[in-house]
Amino acid sequence: MTSAFLYAATRTPFGRFGGALAEVRPDDLAAIALEGVLAKAPALDPAAIGDVAWGCANQAGEDNRNVGRMAVLLAGLPVSVPATTVNRLCGSSLDAVITASRTIETGDAHVVVAGGVESMTRAPWVLPKPSRAFPAGNVTAVSTTLGWRLVNERMPAEWTVSLGESNEMLGEKFSISRERQDEFAARSHVLAHEAWEAGFYDDLVVPVGDLARDEGIRPGSTAEKLAGLKPSFRPDGTITAGNASPLNDGASALLLGSEAAAATIGLDPVARVAGRGVSAVEPPMFGYAPVEAAERALGRAGITWADVSAVELNEAFAVQSIACVDSWDVDPEIVNTKGGAIAIGHPLGASGGRILGTLAARLRESGGRYGVAAICIGVGQALAVVLENVVDPR
Repeated sequence: MTSAFLYAATRTPFGRFGGALAEVRPDDLAAIALEGVLAKAPALDPAAIGDVAWGCANQAGEDNRNVGRMAVLLAGLPVSVPATTVNRLCGSSLDAVITASRTIETGDAHVVVAGGVESMTRAPWVLPKPSRAFPAGNVTAVSTTLGWRLVNERMPAEWTVSLGESNEMLGEKFSISRERQDEFAARSHVLAHEAWEAGFYDDLVVPVGDLARDEGIRPGSTAEKLAGLKPSFRPDGTITAGNASPLNDGASALLLGSEAAAATIGLDPVARVAGRGVSAVEPPMFGYAPVEAAERALGRAGITWADVSAVELNEAFAVQSIACVDSWDVDPEIVNTKGGAIAIGHPLGASGGRILGTLAARLRESGGRYGVAAICIGVGQALAVVLENVVDPR
């Protein structure tokens, strides 16, 4: 089998819930990201794209009916370009990359675009459909923005607690203090701001209308300021709006291909997909699942943590990020050096693509050989991908 390579990556700015991207449909956001990554390969004939794999966690509103295919059509690609949409909740776009890499490795296609989208602002309320017409009682509209909804009564109640409560439990299990969480969150904002100011994200982000930068970064954040926020899930809890990722809108896209596809794409590859890992745990401990996923990805790449020079871990919550980093044999200073989801944002279906694109750019910038991208996933799962930098540092 051949290897799969990353050739280019881009994303939209990530907007706040109800913010600058609130009027933009998710299928349009997806099309913008798709157009943005293909603009980096002007020599590529779009008809040569063998498939498009797209991630989306919700799919209850304007992102319905295979939003990946909608993006292809809205972006003006030839109607001969197929597309699929995958849903592994927060890991959807990283799962799309994994699907794309396997498609290339097996020879089923030589050029594949992967990505993902989420508009948490525009996620609709839904009503359960009655089994009989015209029920006499009231019905309740359920928000599809985040978390459990329309839960099966057979599901154990301890598995369906909120994402916040799950991470309060995780914090208790590993004795992770509020102070450590606030320090981690403040670092995320500071590093994201510094990365933007240094121009790191200029080539990775395609503007949407007037929004050119991530909307939620607070450059003046400090642990002392965050300490003043009230707990969000328990009166005596440690998780606040300041040390958890917010609700966001955005999209990401990545161009992958075989090594031989370089001539077709018109670019040299920047990274090889060297390893992949998936893991699962009991649903409330989902934040800890990246620990095993990353270990499996490293094993399949044939390397150890000692070989890793960069880590991109999606910051769903500071507490779960700390728990994962504490469990890995890794220097915390190489984790999320350009900021993370607490500052940048976490539009569910787009985040996996964001961290992988950021990881490739970090490896290219530093000349490091190997990097790990990992993401926790609601209902007790995680994914990880190892990239090998193939750019000649000279």
